[in-house]
Amino acid sequence: MASQLALIVNDSWLEPVAPVIEGRHQRYLDALSEIEKNAGSLKEHALGHHYFGLHLSDDEWTLREWAPAARSIHLVGDFNDWNCESHSLTRDEHGVWSIALPAKILSHGQKYKLFIHGEDGSHRYRIPAYAKRVEQNPENKEFSTQVWQPEETYKWKNEFRYDGSPVRIYEAHVGLAGEETCVHSYREFADQVLPRIAKQGYNIIQLMAIAEHPYYGSFGYHVANFFASSSRFGSPEDLKHLIDTAHGLEIAILIDVVHSHSVKNIEEGLNNFDGSGGQYFHQGENGQHPQWDSKCFDYGRPEVRQFLLSNLRYWLEEFHFDGFRFDGITSMLYWHRGTESFGNHHSYFGPGVDDDAILYLKLASKLIHELRPDAIVIAEDMSGMPGLCRPIEEGGQGFTHRLAMGLPDYWIKLLKTTEDEHWNMEEIWGVLTNRKHDEANIAYAESHDQALVGDKTLAFQLMDSEMYWNMGRETESAGVDRGIALHKMIRLITLSFGGEGWLNFIGNEFGHPEWLDFPREGNNWSYHYCRRQWSLVDNPELRYGDMNSFDQALQEFAVTEGVLSERHIELLYVHNDWKILFARRGDLLLAFNFNPYKSFPGLELPVPESGEYEIIFDTDRVDFGGQKRIDSHQSYLAHHHALRVYLPSRTALVLKKKPTL
Repeated sequence: MASQLALIVNDSWLEPVAPVIEGRHQRYLDALSEIEKNAGSLKEHALGHHYFGLHLSDDEWTLREWAPAARSIHLVGDFNDWNCESHSLTRDEHGVWSIALPAKILSHGQKYKLFIHGEDGSHRYRIPAYAKRVEQNPENKEFSTQVWQPEETYKWKNEFRYDGSPVRIYEAHVGLAGEETCVHSYREFADQVLPRIAKQGYNIIQLMAIAEHPYYGSFGYHVANFFASSSRFGSPEDLKHLIDTAHGLEIAILIDVVHSHSVKNIEEGLNNFDGSGGQYFHQGENGQHPQWDSKCFDYGRPEVRQFLLSNLRYWLEEFHFDGFRFDGITSMLYWHRGTESFGNHHSYFGPGVDDDAILYLKLASKLIHELRPDAIVIAEDMSGMPGLCRPIEEGGQGFTHRLAMGLPDYWIKLLKTTEDEHWNMEEIWGVLTNRKHDEANIAYAESHDQALVGDKTLAFQLMDSEMYWNMGRETESAGVDRGIALHKMIRLITLSFGGEGWLNFIGNEFGHPEWLDFPREGNNWSYHYCRRQWSLVDNPELRYGDMNSFDQALQEFAVTEGVLSERHIELLYVHNDWKILFARRGDLLLAFNFNPYKSFPGLELPVPESGEYEIIFDTDRVDFGGQKRIDSHQSYLAHHHALRVYLPSRTALVLKKKPTL
């Protein structure tokens, strides 16, 4: 019997593995049915944060914690002078521990923890799994849960819904978003950085490192407390102010959510919470992430899935986030955590796949879109699993976008290994367009990983030490001229052909020099490289402003011309020896001359239609740091499906056919 799932019907390559896809889909339907039978709906099931944790209701505090293997649990804190015996929790038949206290016992701002006698005989202070506020003692660096019950709740000012336009994402880390050598705040970001992003023309901001993490240098990827917004940057109300302000600017906000693993720290995190050695995580080898030195969730446990699903609902409803970028999807999907190669049926549909993770991700995307039909849900996946970004009802996992992770890796490798006079144009085209075009990809030319210590951004890779001495407008530098020209061309060609969305990491739009390095013992706990130097782009005597102006125009070009919405992409002409690449996207014709030496004054190029063409965008404009070798007012007449253009070296231009009167 032929499959009825559209994922298989529309892709004959998947027919041999149809039983696996159908089995995964049926398992999802069965799990959803069981949830609806027990909880009423998936949305109700994902209200664990309303039941577990600390809550004030009817003049009484109630605290509940799931710890099935624990021998005993006591509540300790400022309210009882941290007495480990005075306030014991009681256990029910489901392994849920609870205690009720009069409202006057606890007050806003007080510190508390759980004191757990684990199955392994251990006695440990632990932070509750659903803690919504965790704060670090600046003296002893110890983390504690904080009662968070302010007298006034945050009053939201702006209603916002994402309009579904192609995503143009500005990825940012709040703590390093300022120029001063310190940890910056949610309020500073809202007041000082949001206006810059809005002016650049981005419609989405992706915030990193929001969930509480004990080590600042982890970039927020070693999460300990999944329901607590990081106190390093301010209060929950400060984060809400940031999001509210962005919504007032018509900018959506995504949270970089880390459900792929968790910090292995015992005191701050969930590791060995009830002393059983597992609980939230797999026992043994499957519970250890070999590359990340962290713990891997057991998605097969319903309680773990409920914890993570509730976390998604919490961020959407409590903080009004507009969607998620799921970190480490590849690690979630495969038992080998992404260390093996991909590309055949066995890699995507064989025993190496964690089907429990598939189930969780289907439930997660279902929940997100039930709560917010307009939500953006991005998968950070390098494997290319078919169907990841197709609707669940088709047999997919329901994500809206996948990051085109191979693109930034390709560009940085190319710059490190090959001089641009030897670049292969056909290879560049192949890398940019090698994707499943029925699943939306987000293109980006460089990732935040390439900004971290030990590597270089595109600008720094291109210009290196010349950025220290030769970025002045009055300084002549062939190296800087080359770097700025290629920086623009790489970004234009990647946005134009690499996907259906775009992503930029904070500061890369103006070629921020150097690297990122978080405070650590190896740099004497310095914040010198853990910041963004906005003064560089604001200084009219430096050339950073040219790259910034180009990026702003690039965003406007993408919107005005609908570049990212166009599905038709076609290579029209390529010449490897000349380093010429000419292609179309929709009705736009884009010509790139990567040749470092040679300009072409009368280059003949094939066009789909004869007629009159005009230049609507070019990288050689003076305000982009170019030499203005192209007359942007000139039009070109194409005869017999061919036109002749002037294409200077290291320049790109975009042509569009004038409408016939």
